[in-house]
Amino acid sequence: MNKSKVNKVFVISLVVVFAIVLWGLIAADNFANVANLAFNFLVSKFGWFYLLAMTSFVVFAIWIAFSKYGKIKLGPDDSKPDYSFISWFAMLFSAGMGIGLVFWGVAEPLNHFINPMGMDGGTEAAAKFAMMKSFMHWGLHPWANYSVLALALAYMQFRKNKPGLISSVFIPLIGEERVKGWIGKTIDILAIFATVAGVATSLGLGTLQINSGLNYLFGVPENSLVQIMIVVIVTVLFMISAITGLDKGIKFLSNLNVSIAGVLVVLSIIIGPTLLIFTNLGQGILLYAKDLVMDVNPFGKGEWYGWWTIFYWAWWIAWAPFVGTFIARISRGRTIKEFIFGVLAAPTIASFVWFATFGTMGINAGVEVATEAIAKTETAFFVVMNQYPLGSIISFVAVLLLCTFFVTSADSATFVLGMMSSDGDLNPTVNRKVTWGVIQSLLALALMLSGGLKMLQTASIVAAFPFAFVMIFGMVSIVKALRQDPIIAKKNERAS
Repeated sequence: MNKSKVNKVFVISLVVVFAIVLWGLIAADNFANVANLAFNFLVSKFGWFYLLAMTSFVVFAIWIAFSKYGKIKLGPDDSKPDYSFISWFAMLFSAGMGIGLVFWGVAEPLNHFINPMGMDGGTEAAAKFAMMKSFMHWGLHPWANYSVLALALAYMQFRKNKPGLISSVFIPLIGEERVKGWIGKTIDILAIFATVAGVATSLGLGTLQINSGLNYLFGVPENSLVQIMIVVIVTVLFMISAITGLDKGIKFLSNLNVSIAGVLVVLSIIIGPTLLIFTNLGQGILLYAKDLVMDVNPFGKGEWYGWWTIFYWAWWIAWAPFVGTFIARISRGRTIKEFIFGVLAAPTIASFVWFATFGTMGINAGVEVATEAIAKTETAFFVVMNQYPLGSIISFVAVLLLCTFFVTSADSATFVLGMMSSDGDLNPTVNRKVTWGVIQSLLALALMLSGGLKMLQTASIVAAFPFAFVMIFGMVSIVKALRQDPIIAKKNERAS
């Protein structure tokens, strides 16, 4: 391994992260103004680009799964998957969505229900709109976004034996020597910053929701001391998980996540309006399919799209370096068709069931409860569950799920950051993982206590803008590499 390169990427990444955090803490107003100006510029001037890019990822993912490349393995021809389908799905789903599902499962549909685009809130039409847009924001698009980068990375890592770095995606396009130069280093440093900022934001928001849930259920005070204790406890847990490794800690916790999430959904379907949940699930999928086809014009979308859809598309792209790298790492031995089905279809179906269940329960509670719930996003879930029998049990299970999602998001990110700052080493050292784990937690804590989580989220989205281009190049790169794959070459020989 090239130690000088490791040190350079690692040290520069640390300097960049600390410089931006210090800026945010010392000159919070200035940092927020700059970040918001940059974000508003990107949304207003490049909103069309985000929409086109995300649509292209969906089309590309579906096409490549059913193309002549679908049977190519991500690894040697005789390789077998490292993990069972259930464990693989559990790990990629926990890394890709995690805390966000619990945080927004009730809050997003209710926001759209009370404040829909171009219609009166609280109506039946608003309820349909709420389900359709929740499905849109958490459906095929984010997972296609992850799959494009993850597929290119997994192919280069396991089929071509290249380092587990974002910059490796560019090897088929510009060659290995250039990738080892400043272009590759810049891409990898940006990837590390986007990952640290995105995960720290998620951890901070998760801490606030855990604290709110404990307050709502048990009267635990919402204050800095409790939040520090939550971060410390969770940090110890995810460091233990990260140190024990991928096959033990992360795999075990991810399986636990999916089990708890399954129990939560089944319980909620039983105590909630069961028939209405299934009706909204079916109707929501039909409306979503129609929206996918009809809503392709990227121009003239208006303010609502900027605040919701384009914000989401930018946020998913900001998460792509982390989630894409992690999914690639656990996908050795699967065919491209299996990979796309697992990354695209399975999590999308799970998300639909989740939002249909909790969105329906929120809307069914009525306009008054919905309005109260969205007043504070962290407690929206608990306010709604309070309206149902056994709601306190559901809320307690949700807090448990928040904790396990919190831990798996953090330990997956710690593992990925270790890879990114160790020249793509697929099994980074404990020291490197511990370093990034501590940095993530301190960053989340500092920004949470200073009220800077939202501005860090905005900053990470701005910094991640170049990754939209990385993923577009990734699509071109993977096709170029696949055309030269030995399996395709043999097929071409036989045909000629």
